[in-house]
Amino acid sequence: MDDFGVYAVFGVNGPPQKLLSAEGSSRARVAVPPSVRQVVLFSSGPWGERICVNAELSDFDRMPITIGKLTPYNKCLSWEQWEEETWIDSVTLNVSLEGGNLDTAAPPAARELHGKRKRKQTAKEEGNDWTNRREEEENMRPNATTEKTTPVRKVRGQAKGSQKLFASSADTTKLKGAGEKGAPLASPSGRWGQTLCPIDAQTAILIGGQGARMQFCKDPMWKLCTEDVSWVAAETLAEGPTPEARIGHTAIYDPDSRRIFVFGGSKNKKWFNDVHILDTQSWKWTMVEAQGKVPPLAYHSCSMFQGELFVLGGVFPRPNPEPDGCSDSLYIFDPRLSIWYQPIVTGDKPSPRSGHSACVMQARKIYVFGGWDTPVCYNDMYMLDLGLMEFSAVKTTGNPPSPRSWHGSAVLSDTKFLIHGGYNGNNALSDAFVFDIDTNSWTEVSVPELSVPRAGHSIITMETAGHRCFSEEDVDADMNGGRTLLVFGGGDNEGNFYSDLTTVAVEELLGAI
Repeated sequence: MDDFGVYAVFGVNGPPQKLLSAEGSSRARVAVPPSVRQVVLFSSGPWGERICVNAELSDFDRMPITIGKLTPYNKCLSWEQWEEETWIDSVTLNVSLEGGNLDTAAPPAARELHGKRKRKQTAKEEGNDWTNRREEEENMRPNATTEKTTPVRKVRGQAKGSQKLFASSADTTKLKGAGEKGAPLASPSGRWGQTLCPIDAQTAILIGGQGARMQFCKDPMWKLCTEDVSWVAAETLAEGPTPEARIGHTAIYDPDSRRIFVFGGSKNKKWFNDVHILDTQSWKWTMVEAQGKVPPLAYHSCSMFQGELFVLGGVFPRPNPEPDGCSDSLYIFDPRLSIWYQPIVTGDKPSPRSGHSACVMQARKIYVFGGWDTPVCYNDMYMLDLGLMEFSAVKTTGNPPSPRSWHGSAVLSDTKFLIHGGYNGNNALSDAFVFDIDTNSWTEVSVPELSVPRAGHSIITMETAGHRCFSEEDVDADMNGGRTLLVFGGGDNEGNFYSDLTTVAVEELLGAI
C-alpha cells in the first residue's frame, strides 16, 4: 500500500497537517496563519516514481518565495520569516507534486528566502554599497525584474574563434516565478557568487549562486557540456544530501579521485564551514565529518595541491552571525584523513582579505591577487611557494589592474593567468589583464566580448568543439589555441544578474599581449 504523504508544520508548536497524499490531488494550497513565523515541510512514506515536490509561499503583492523542493534524497524543508518584515495580505503555501519521469519534472529549486536582509549582510561583510543602491531601486520598482542578460554586441575586428552563447536566455526560456510556472529551464538563471567547476575536458558543474530580488537561485545545479555547448539541469540527478543553498563558497575538482569538494559560503545569517563531496562517477553527494578546526568562511579562495585543499582568507562572522572580519589564515584539508590543519607558513603573507583570487601556477606556486577588507580594496600580488611553504610579496611591472574584489581569474598557460572584471567598492569593472610569472609583468588586453562590467562571475578554461586538435601535426601549435575561456554569470553595479555564457579563444587572448 502506498502511504506517501506531504506534511506541513506551521510554527514551533503547530501539529503536522497533511497536504498531499497518494490518493489525493497533486497540488495543494493552504493559508498560513498570520502569527506564524516558521514553516516546516516534510514527506513520509515511499516516493515510488515521484520526482519532487515544489513548495512556495505567496501573497497578493509580492513575487512567490520558493522554499525549495522535496526529493527522495531531501525530505525536509524549512522557512523562517525575517524579524523586521510583516505580511501585508494573507499568505498561502503552495505545493505541487511532480511525478512520472525527469522530462516532466519542474526545474530544480533551491531554498529561497526574502533577500533584502541577506544583501545587507553581504554589504556589511564587504562594505559594499553596491547592494544598498540595488535595494533602493527595487523598493521604488517592487515588481521590476532584475535578471538581465548581456546583449550581443557586434564589434569590428572581433577575435577569431570568439563567440557569445545563450546571450538572451531570458528570451528563450521561461523562468518559474517570472513566466509560466513549471516550465523547464534551457539554461541557468542569472546569478552571482556561484562556482563553475570543470570535471573533464568537455564538462563543468555549476553550483549555487544568488539572483534576482536577492533570492537564492531556483536552479542551483547545472551540468555544462562544451561538446555541443548545452546545459543540463543536474540537481535531481544526484543522490545524497545536497549542499544547502549558498553563495561565496568554493568548489574544486580533484582529477585523481574524480570528486568535487564544496566548502564554506554563506546564506542569510548562516555561515558554513562544511565540506560536501560530489563523486562525479557515482553522481552522489556526501557530507564530510571532518576532524580539526576551520572557521565558517565565505568569499575565500581554495586551491588544490597534491590532493589537498588550500583555503586562504575569506570573511568570517565576528561576533556570530554578523559579518565583521576578514581572515589572513591558511587552512589545509586532507581528504584522505578527513582532517583540517594549519601549516607553518613563513615569509611576507597577505593582509586579511576576501573576494581575492588564487591561481596555482607550474603545480607549485599559488599567486594571490586583490581582494577586499572593509573599507580597502587591494591590487597587490603575493606568491606562496608550496615547496617551502613561504609567502612573498611580488613586485610587479607594467600596467596593473586597479584595486578590486570578486573578480574572475583563470590560468591561460604555464606562465600566464587572466584577471577580469570585479568590484572596486563603487562600480563593477570590465577590464582584463594578463600576468606573466616569468617577468612578473602585467599587460592589459582588449577583449570586446567581455566589455560588460560584472563581478562575482565564473571564469574557466576548457576545450570546445570549435577549438580542438584533429591531427598530431596540430598538437604542438595548438596547445593554447585548443582551449577556450568561458565566462558565466555575475552581476553589475545596477542590480542586474547575468545568465549568459561567453567564450573567447585562449589563443586570441595570448596573441593580444
